[in-house]
Amino acid sequence: MWDPDVYLAFADHRGRPFYDLVSRVGTERARRVVDLGCGPGNLTKFLAKRWPDAVIEALDSSPEMVAAARERGVDASTADLRDWKPKPDTDVVVSNAALHWVPEHADLLVRWAGELAPGSWIAVQLPNNFDTPSHATVRTLARRDSYAKTMADIPFRVGAVVHPPEKYANLLLDAGCKVDVWETTYLHQLTGEHPVLDWITGTALVPVRERLDDEGWEQFRQELIPLLDDAYPPRADGTTIFPFKRVFIVAEVGGALRSA
Repeated sequence: MWDPDVYLAFADHRGRPFYDLVSRVGTERARRVVDLGCGPGNLTKFLAKRWPDAVIEALDSSPEMVAAARERGVDASTADLRDWKPKPDTDVVVSNAALHWVPEHADLLVRWAGELAPGSWIAVQLPNNFDTPSHATVRTLARRDSYAKTMADIPFRVGAVVHPPEKYANLLLDAGCKVDVWETTYLHQLTGEHPVLDWITGTALVPVRERLDDEGWEQFRQELIPLLDDAYPPRADGTTIFPFKRVFIVAEVGGALRSA
């Protein structure tokens, strides 16, 4: 179960890639802007400021996140992103740190490029840190005998969740889009006793928490702490540097054909 409050503990850090992403969308006016994987809605509200005349459509698969978004005044709905289809007036589709939970997301991007009208925009940001120590330590701990059976169905994958940036560029170029794809590593400066654990508790550890009772969850956390502390030692000033790689995809539908 997603916890909006835990997720928002690092709202400033998690929000920066969103603003970097949306800044590359090249349309000033939009009729409908869609936020796929809107989360607690704190960033969705910015879309309404960026395109004040647009209808804002917000979807998330988590009822808890949708409830939090509605509390912020966002008219969000619970839905599976794989089932979403653009309405005819959709001009901008944004998905920030959500599509990596959908294994077939590359196919979805191509499908949406074919369904959206020329001149529409797709803007997607995908975390790409699944081979880093923060995730490797979780996989290592989950394979121990005391947890392996309980967590056997969690897709602890490396390399298959997010594709290399050039794959997304080629897929969308072949779909007739004008594309802007890049990869950035943010060096987040975190504070707190166990900041990396706190960070992944709001995201990567969500499926782990769902499978453990309170006692098992606390035990898992206690076993994870020394592994993460070894991987991300704090500086003398108490700050912990947490590298985080992300892939950005911005595509103008039909843009390649018009510029040819």
